[in-house]
Amino acid sequence: MTPSPMDPRPSSKKERIDSLARAGTGGTATATDVQIADAGKVKDTGGVSLIASAWARLRRDPVFLIGAVITLVFVVLAIIAPWISPHDATKRVPELLKDLTPGNIPGPAPGFPLGSDEFGRDLLSRLLEGARQTLIVGVFATIFGLTGGIALGTLAGAFGGWVDSVVMRIVDVMLSVPSLLLAVSIAALAPKPSQWTVIIAIATVQVPIFARLLRGSMLAQRSSDHVLAARSLGVKEQSIVFRHMLPNSLGPVIVQSTLVLATSIIDAAALSFLGLGNPDDRQPEWGQMLGSAQGLIQDYPHLAFYPAICIIIVALGFTLMGESLREALDPKSRR
Repeated sequence: MTPSPMDPRPSSKKERIDSLARAGTGGTATATDVQIADAGKVKDTGGVSLIASAWARLRRDPVFLIGAVITLVFVVLAIIAPWISPHDATKRVPELLKDLTPGNIPGPAPGFPLGSDEFGRDLLSRLLEGARQTLIVGVFATIFGLTGGIALGTLAGAFGGWVDSVVMRIVDVMLSVPSLLLAVSIAALAPKPSQWTVIIAIATVQVPIFARLLRGSMLAQRSSDHVLAARSLGVKEQSIVFRHMLPNSLGPVIVQSTLVLATSIIDAAALSFLGLGNPDDRQPEWGQMLGSAQGLIQDYPHLAFYPAICIIIVALGFTLMGESLREALDPKSRR
């Protein structure tokens, strides 16, 4: 139907034709021109990095927040322990020695919130100093295990072939032995138990975990587009491995280290409990304190309860934080 010349309603087709003509001749654009110009376009809101998107999820995750708070409190207390301990953790306190007898260990008293240990030393001060020693063992064991695992995983994932087979068979043998049994066997080989024997034993146990994880990530990177493009351009294999494959494979390994840190703390406590750690009780450690309280647990269970609950809470904090990090950074396990 042809519109009447007297009809005040404009023809939509004619209006569109006129607007296109004006746009082509530099005329003023109308609302229709804007709609046509914006058709098929998506508003650019800017990209978001993986770390930024992961942090946006983590800060709303109560599990991560609980784990992060526990971990932060533990690390801070371990660092400032020498300055906040109410008494010297290595010396007997005269106020406690007055009531210390073979059949009586003083309990909580003014100035001594947790009471005394079996030798008349302040239990709270020893727990704080034990946090410091536990953190040292857990961190160094994880760092050494991570370093060894990265070395073996890089060899297996970068070269493949017989190198991959040899490295993975060694890793399989190490993984076939229960971790705590392997750590005990390694620590028992030391002529004199010390804190470093515990660190080396636990680090050795963690090496195959990191090696297998990194090797799997690097094998996935070998067939990725950016690695194939680098090879087609003639980039040296060494540069491909250390500039392309390894940096893009470290994400899962770093996240795993937070979980391994919790395991390292538990294993360190177990070795010290069995008497394979530092025998000098002037450097208190939570597992060592558990071992010392073993013979007194029926009459004075609090001597074992306090270090045990510290180990459980700290290991739980690292586990919650590590699991949340893995879920936030791994697209396959995001909730």
